[in-house]
Amino acid sequence: MATVPRVSKRYFFWTGDSKLPTATGHWQAKLKKVFELREVRDGHAHRFPDTFAVELLLAGVPLERVSVMLGHTSIKVTERHYAPWVLARQEQAEADVRRAWSQDPVALLEMKGTLEVHEKRGVVN
Repeated sequence: MATVPRVSKRYFFWTGDSKLPTATGHWQAKLKKVFELREVRDGHAHRFPDTFAVELLLAGVPLERVSVMLGHTSIKVTERHYAPWVLARQEQAEADVRRAWSQDPVALLEMKGTLEVHEKRGVVN
């Protein structure tokens, strides 16, 4: 007499007793092997979209477009993870620091004489 498979209340076509093989799982296993062979510590597939996003942002692509390319449902998700790499924000922060230091008497005293040294763009041995 054949046994009747257990019926799951949560799944319609699956009992929940075993893991479903997926394309994602297949590729994750393959990538894990590649990372092991190349001795990449903590290697995982999430590094690819991270690298993709950071490279786009450093190239000046707006955060809104990167968010769409990553498939995020909200720009807030993208901003939470990738805001430090937004090129315009980095440039603005650097300009803000330069402006603040240019008005600070202590910073001006510290910088006295260093501009001539740092402005030289010659070849260093």
